[in-house]
Amino acid sequence: MIGFLRGKLAAKHPPQLLVDVGGVGYEVEAPMSTFYGLPGVGAEVHLFTHLVVREDAHVLFGFGTERERSLFRELIKVSGVGPRIALAILSGVTVDEFHRCVEAQDVASLVRVPGIGRKTAERLVIEMRDRLKGLAGPAFVPGAGPSSGPGGAQAEAFAALVALGYKPPEVTRLLQKVDASVTSTEELIRHALRAAAS
Repeated sequence: MIGFLRGKLAAKHPPQLLVDVGGVGYEVEAPMSTFYGLPGVGAEVHLFTHLVVREDAHVLFGFGTERERSLFRELIKVSGVGPRIALAILSGVTVDEFHRCVEAQDVASLVRVPGIGRKTAERLVIEMRDRLKGLAGPAFVPGAGPSSGPGGAQAEAFAALVALGYKPPEVTRLLQKVDASVTSTEELIRHALRAAAS
């Protein structure tokens, strides 16, 4: 198992990252919660990782904090929740917000996450109640760095939101709601996800 990666951030195209570790490029999938805290391309990055081995691929998932990785690991144990849905949950809500949803039995907020139907949301609330107690852990927050420029930011945000499970027409509608002053990919995605949750 690969527990963490420390290296140079070679590329970031939500939800994919490329991390150069000693000349080896690791392709990593990360939730938007991790993307928001990433430094600029070329800077050093430290990610906690989880490797998912499938018949057709080995997929490495990366997280900015141990709490995110712990929640991801608990989520994929829930029936009907695979790595993609777990990634979508972590992109749509923070660890603390997820805690609040489970404690308040707020099924409606979870249903807004792409890929989460009512039955899955209800199962999450029931099955995660006891598991959440052991999720505390030290947080590693990467330093914020420069964001990508406005050129291509809309296209990158569009691709990231589609990869997270939103339908293209819905993505177009969400991005149209974002203020024109928002030009970075990360901020566009953050505002669009906020609009989707409202």
